[in-house]
Amino acid sequence: MNLLLDRLTIAVAQLNPTVGDIAGNAEKARRAAQAAAGADLVIFPELFIAGYPPEDLVLKPAFQEACRIAVQELARETADGPALLIGTPWVEDGKLYNAVALLEGGQVAGLRFKVDLPNYGVFDEKRVFAPGPMPGPVNFRGVRIGIPICEDIWGPEPVECIAETGGEILLVPNGSPYRRGVVNERLNVAVARVVEARLPLLYVNQVGGQDELVFEGASFALNADGALAAQVPAFREEVALTNWVRTGEGWRCEGALAPIEEGEKADYSACVLGLRDYVEKNGFAGVVFGLSGGIDSALCAAIAVDALGAHRVRAVMLPYRYTAQVSIDDAAQVARALGIAYDVVPIASAVEGLEAALASTFTGLSRDVTEENLQSRARGTILMAISNKFGAMVVTTGNKSEMSVGYATLYGDMNGGFNPIKDLYKTEVYRLARLRNGWKPAWALGPDGVVTPESILTRAPTAELRENQTDQDSLPPYDLLDAVLERLVEREEPVASIIAEGFDRDLVLRIERMLALAEYKRRQAAPGVKITLRNFGRDRRYPITNRFRDNGTITLKVDPVPAKGAARSEAIDF
Repeated sequence: MNLLLDRLTIAVAQLNPTVGDIAGNAEKARRAAQAAAGADLVIFPELFIAGYPPEDLVLKPAFQEACRIAVQELARETADGPALLIGTPWVEDGKLYNAVALLEGGQVAGLRFKVDLPNYGVFDEKRVFAPGPMPGPVNFRGVRIGIPICEDIWGPEPVECIAETGGEILLVPNGSPYRRGVVNERLNVAVARVVEARLPLLYVNQVGGQDELVFEGASFALNADGALAAQVPAFREEVALTNWVRTGEGWRCEGALAPIEEGEKADYSACVLGLRDYVEKNGFAGVVFGLSGGIDSALCAAIAVDALGAHRVRAVMLPYRYTAQVSIDDAAQVARALGIAYDVVPIASAVEGLEAALASTFTGLSRDVTEENLQSRARGTILMAISNKFGAMVVTTGNKSEMSVGYATLYGDMNGGFNPIKDLYKTEVYRLARLRNGWKPAWALGPDGVVTPESILTRAPTAELRENQTDQDSLPPYDLLDAVLERLVEREEPVASIIAEGFDRDLVLRIERMLALAEYKRRQAAPGVKITLRNFGRDRRYPITNRFRDNGTITLKVDPVPAKGAARSEAIDF
């Protein structure tokens, strides 16, 4: 064995694991090792054998042992072929660690444990793992390799320890989920560590959807001067080779520089990949959803076809007396453009049957939002019946603006298993629909060209639950609503600060109140792809029972106990 290599080929296994599929993940590792013919070392993402994030599944002793056995079996297979650097849970001295194992020469040749366990946003690793000691480098065929794991490069100490103990190359396995702008943040953090340590770095991220999270991959390498040396594509699996050469000033990397999706293209790609993997990994035959002729369902239709192909997507128009002809025509046009199965199921008999059943109970009471919601609930029941009959998962199509303020009907339009646009504000839904009319991801399965007609993009949004209804009958204009919500939800700005920016005080207070009162609905909503800084669910865990209100004064006060029947006076509906 060469004890002082001057050349090294490291394969980046940017792969899509499935949480809990230990055998399947191990088989992916085997295939990657075969694909990386000629490589010295193959590096996999964080906790690859378990899938990331495993959440409380990783606390099961049987799961821990199954991961260990899989790693040991892979280790035995490295007697021939490349060495593997693979993420796994690992129990040592009674403690459970987020670990990386170096598999070489038929054995587990080294272990390193994650030091800095993130406990913010979507991360909850302190709940399940013990922090490891500061990591020195491992010796790989005479090369001293540092292995800081994901969060370990977001602060200086672990990399500093590696550099001070003789590290020559930083190999960083990651499970870093997508959110808007995170690619540049990661790159800036990595450059900072490279500059401080004067060491080159290879950043390997997983790809794929896991419940609400999407991992876009976009693995990369930096040389010690901070220059980008390799860039792996985003939103797709790839085994990419990087070539390393020892010079008088340390190791340098050479690799391919692939373009990656950015901005709104990355947002759209994340929605597609998130829906695809939720359907595939949970074993659904396909998807079904209500196609209303509105912008939200039109975008969801495009996402579904791009994710799964037209043959696995079924749309249903569910018209009632308030459904405009233009909505029926637009929905049919979307279905034709995408080439999907399309049914028209009128709901008059269902709605009128429900009203007849309730007539004696509602005697003497005027019609209100209750009857409007019967329409939505009839639609939700019909879609669930189609789902049951054909095995297709119902896609729910509400956007973040609606879910923020409760403009949705429980057990009606909120019915569904997954929502690909849950973390997109209404104004962003329009932007992505326009984007999709002129572009799609190279790996998408849908057709090129316009799939959302201009009439949908320009028509005032409406739920069509009563005559001549528009969303703005109940909500502020979406440009104003979204601007305030972005400040309240993403930035957690105080009401007083938002008002100081020039927003109307009554408008801000109204939106803040609706946001707080709708928490009980959001808890019952389907999961959906995380796109923004703070999605509803993993990022933002507010209590349902909550009387705190930010009333915009310097001294914040809790609202008095509301009178009976007035607690939800600002809620849209149930």
